[in-house]
Amino acid sequence: MQYALITGASKGIGKAMATELAKKGYGLLLIARSEQLLQQNSVELSEQYQVPVHFFAIDLTEATAPQAVFDWCSSHQFEVSVLINNAGYGLNGALLNYSLAQHLQMMQLNMNAVVALCYLFLPELKKQPAAFIGNISSTAAYQSVPGLNIYAASKTFVRSFSRGLAYELRNTRVKICCVCPGSTDTDFAQQANITHEKAIQMATKFNMSPADVAKAAIEGIFAGKKEVVPGATNKILKYLSNLIPNSILEQSAAGIYGI
Repeated sequence: MQYALITGASKGIGKAMATELAKKGYGLLLIARSEQLLQQNSVELSEQYQVPVHFFAIDLTEATAPQAVFDWCSSHQFEVSVLINNAGYGLNGALLNYSLAQHLQMMQLNMNAVVALCYLFLPELKKQPAAFIGNISSTAAYQSVPGLNIYAASKTFVRSFSRGLAYELRNTRVKICCVCPGSTDTDFAQQANITHEKAIQMATKFNMSPADVAKAAIEGIFAGKKEVVPGATNKILKYLSNLIPNSILEQSAAGIYGI
């Protein structure tokens, strides 16, 4: 049985991507912190799509977690041919608004866990007739974002890492895609402690549904694209970010996020 492993699969984009992969007949390996939500999702997806679904509740902000995930898959002999690195979060506010430990914890999840899981699973993925890695970045990867500074920088890292790795593996059967969603109707804003009215209004105006983001992401990943920006508005914003001076983009972002 071919399995797809999805991190951050308890809700939002991760759950929606699990749904899209179940539609394609993949068995699912759901990874997130909330055991209760993972259990609910497992029952729901297995009953609806008649595919095997397993879950592993673990906190990927812990440095040892990626190895634990890999060891879990190995011990159960799950044959992983799709790896979706979706888990991540942001922190809204100036640098000194949070402790150094909080910033490093976020960086551990947003960057280190992505690299570690790619590194650990890549030898197995290369053995498959066809394999795919989808790393979830953000439209924030295209500019500096005062107020979401480290988050945006971490997503820039994910984009650069994904594109570079895709080139390294260009002659293998492993295809890597970086997915860069914009504002999505998830609890990201709540987790990031975004309370500035302008940011909330912008999110409400441009939000995409997790289902629409996931559909565009999975289509792009399986089409072998190196990069996917879901949504016409987000594509336009990406294009404009290449034309507008950085100083203006930064000033605009700072106003949105209350800096």
